[in-house]
Amino acid sequence: MELIGKSSWDLWIEEALPKLESFKMFLPLRPMHLPNLGEEEEEETVAHHTNADEDEYETFQGIQPWDRVSVQILVPETFFQRLLDGGEITCKNEIEDTKISPTQKRFKKLLLFSSNDFLGLNRHPAIAKATAKAALEYGTGPRGSPMACGYTNYHIALETSLAKINKKEACLLCPTGYSANMAAMVAIGSIAPLLCAGRRLTKEEKIAIFSDELNHASIVDGVKLAQQYGWAECFVYKHCDMGHLDELLTNCKMKRKVVVTDSVFSMDGDFAPIVELAELRKKHGFLFVIDEAHGTFVWGKNGGGVAEEFNCEKDVDISIGSLSKGAASLGGFIACRNDQILPKGSNDEYLEL
Repeated sequence: MELIGKSSWDLWIEEALPKLESFKMFLPLRPMHLPNLGEEEEEETVAHHTNADEDEYETFQGIQPWDRVSVQILVPETFFQRLLDGGEITCKNEIEDTKISPTQKRFKKLLLFSSNDFLGLNRHPAIAKATAKAALEYGTGPRGSPMACGYTNYHIALETSLAKINKKEACLLCPTGYSANMAAMVAIGSIAPLLCAGRRLTKEEKIAIFSDELNHASIVDGVKLAQQYGWAECFVYKHCDMGHLDELLTNCKMKRKVVVTDSVFSMDGDFAPIVELAELRKKHGFLFVIDEAHGTFVWGKNGGGVAEEFNCEKDVDISIGSLSKGAASLGGFIACRNDQILPKGSNDEYLEL
C-alpha cells in the first residue's frame, strides 16, 4: 500500500485531537525568556560581548588529551583485585574504604569501554566552557516544571534544532530518553479510547504494536503500560526478522498498527533493517517509530541517526532520542513528522495525544 497524501494515521490523529481538546486536557506551555546577568549593561556593551563570544569556543582536529581522559577511570586496587579473583563486586570492606581519604588509597588506572559518551564530549573543553558560561548567566536549572515556569526560549531553540537534525516538523523535550519512550508508547496507545467515544474497546479497535524482541526496556515498559490500560496489544517479532514481521502484520486484523524498533541495538550493536522496514511501512501503512538513542549525533552526515545514514528520514514517523549519550548531557526527546502529533500537553511525561 503506497502512502499517498494523508495516511490513515494522520486521519486518526486529526479525529482524536478535537476529542482530547473537548476534555480540556490541553494546557499551553508558556515559553519564558531567561535574562542573564549581562542584560543590565548598556546595549552596545552587550553587543560587543556577544560578538566576542563568536570565537570563544575552539574546535580541534584529531585525538586530544581530554579524549583519553574521558575513557579513563581509577578504582581502588582492593576492588580491582576482587574483580580479578571473581569475588563480590561490593562488600563491607569496600564500603568502609570510601571513608578513607583518596590520598591514602592505592588506585588502579583502567580504560572504560561501557560508557555512553560516544563522542567524548563530556570532557571536551568547548562543551565544558559553554556549560559553565550558561550556568553563570542563567542558573543551574529551569526553576520549575514546563507547565509552571520551566519552559524557556532555550528549550524551544533546542526542540527546533532537534526537529531539524531529525528532518521532522516538531519536537518535544523529555526529562530522559527512558521517559521519552514511555511517554510515546502510552500516548500512541491513548489514541484508541479517544476514537471509540467512551465505548469499551474491542480487540480490533486497540492499537497493535509490533516490537523487536531486543528493543530497549523503556520501549517494553511503555508498551506494557499501554497494554495495562487496555489500549494496545503487543506482537513481538524475532530480532530484525522482516519475514516474521511481515507475517505478523499480514495476519493481524487490527487496523491501527505501529512498528517500533531500536535503530542501533544497545547490547548487540547491530542496526535495525531500516530500509526493509521502510518498505514494509509502504506495504502495510503502519506508524513507524524508531528509538535513536544510540544513533543520534553518531550516525548520519549531520548526526541525524541511523535513519539519516540510510536515507530513510521521510519514512520514519516518530524518532525518539536521548541527550545523555552522543550529546553527553541529560534528557530525551520525541520528534515527529507532523506537529499535530505532539501538542504540548499536561501530563508528567509532557506528551498528550
